[in-house]
Amino acid sequence: MSITITTLARSDDAAAGAAPVIVVLKAGAGGLGPRGRAVDERAGGALSRALAAPRLRGEAGECVDVLAPAGLEARRVMILDLGAAAALTPLAATLAGAALARRLEDEAEPAATLLFDGFEGCPVSPGEVLARLVLGMRLRNYRFQMMARDDTAPGLALTVVSDALDGAALARGAALAEGVTLARSLVNYPASHLHPDSFGAHLAPLRAAGVTVEELERPELERLGMGAVLAVGNGSARPPRVFVLEYRGPGAEGAPLALVGKGMCFDAGGLAIKTGPQMFTMKGDMAGAAAVIGTMLALAQRRAPVHVVGVLGVAENMLSGASYKPGDVVTTLSGRTVEVFDTDCEGRMVLADVLHYAATRFQPAAIVDLATLTYSVMRGLGHVFAGLFATDDEMASGILAAGERVGERFWRLPLDRAYDKALRSPIADLRQHGRDLEDGDAPMAAAFLRHFTEGRPWVHLDIAGKEMTDEDLPLARPGGVGFAVQLLEEWIDATAIAGRK
Repeated sequence: MSITITTLARSDDAAAGAAPVIVVLKAGAGGLGPRGRAVDERAGGALSRALAAPRLRGEAGECVDVLAPAGLEARRVMILDLGAAAALTPLAATLAGAALARRLEDEAEPAATLLFDGFEGCPVSPGEVLARLVLGMRLRNYRFQMMARDDTAPGLALTVVSDALDGAALARGAALAEGVTLARSLVNYPASHLHPDSFGAHLAPLRAAGVTVEELERPELERLGMGAVLAVGNGSARPPRVFVLEYRGPGAEGAPLALVGKGMCFDAGGLAIKTGPQMFTMKGDMAGAAAVIGTMLALAQRRAPVHVVGVLGVAENMLSGASYKPGDVVTTLSGRTVEVFDTDCEGRMVLADVLHYAATRFQPAAIVDLATLTYSVMRGLGHVFAGLFATDDEMASGILAAGERVGERFWRLPLDRAYDKALRSPIADLRQHGRDLEDGDAPMAAAFLRHFTEGRPWVHLDIAGKEMTDEDLPLARPGGVGFAVQLLEEWIDATAIAGRK
């Protein structure tokens, strides 16, 4: 369901009262706002009587539906609770907007008019609250149809009546929604439609937004010496690629921030083949790359004053006579040699080359990589947190805080030199994996990757298990989640953009 938004000035309140569906806001025990009270008065107190229902707790996201109230032309008035004004956060407003979108969808309403009120005592500006409400509606209404013949997703025309419009906040929210939905779509595409040969075509939205896109194909990878990327991709009929993205916003100076993404379009495990059930979600093994793409689109569309580069290692980990094998020794772009232990640990191989490439070509101020990397991080943290490893405490703290603000939560895990002992090899500079498959693979993988960051401040985000959902979440229906786009955009805004405002 797409959303078309029209904004009206305050003087249009009377015209809005004739809309078929009216949405008014409530702030917990504080009750209705001025516009909501005016509608209640015209309806003879029908809204106040409905709000006295015992089930209501005054929590953010609660919706009350008043049908065909006397005194109004509207067929229904929806009352959306934002919770106590003093406790309102941008995340709570986003979730409330998503709850409203779900309610409108459940009722098959094609249009609604939101009479927006700000509330005293709220720590978030009215313009930001409105922008976050609309963001939640956009995220909730995303659908991936692709080739489905049944389109049951009509658009929603939303009219907003407010005297608290914040154009910059609305533009940021719209750009962020575009970034998240692009990341979701990339994860949702099956491997028949998103693969190394077609990957570049899916980056058209980036080009349109002003991001430069460079595609390094096999001859260039061979010339550079990206042996790890090539080893992983050799088993597929489609050769691997490395994509280099660059966005330089207005006035941005100095060394860039580098975002590095694992882009395995399909991971069968190579010769260490996965089971059938394990493979079914492997079209989403490129969610790290998708998060980088979505973040860069969001930054470019809002014209953020930052310099960001993205480096994506894109390949398929398949089986053939050319597949790399356990026991092989691979020479990476850095010159370090790696003894292969498990061909299903392909993500760290690809990242080894692209991390080194990003660190040496761009000399970035900092590097963040994202990858659906290990099963062990899922076993250790469950579905509440994703894993974070860092060489820089300030970066780690900033990203953890940003995650809490947007609801994409991380837990910092150990990155200790003691893990290097298990990575020693008698025939190469490094082993790709510890000798025990069950012995802390997530921190072992992080310890391996650190060798290829060339001393740059670095954060590794292991987002395995976060890329897709089979449940109906508040902000996402089953399928790709677009995880970490909001996190990165929020962190970059807080660290690189806020200081320039």
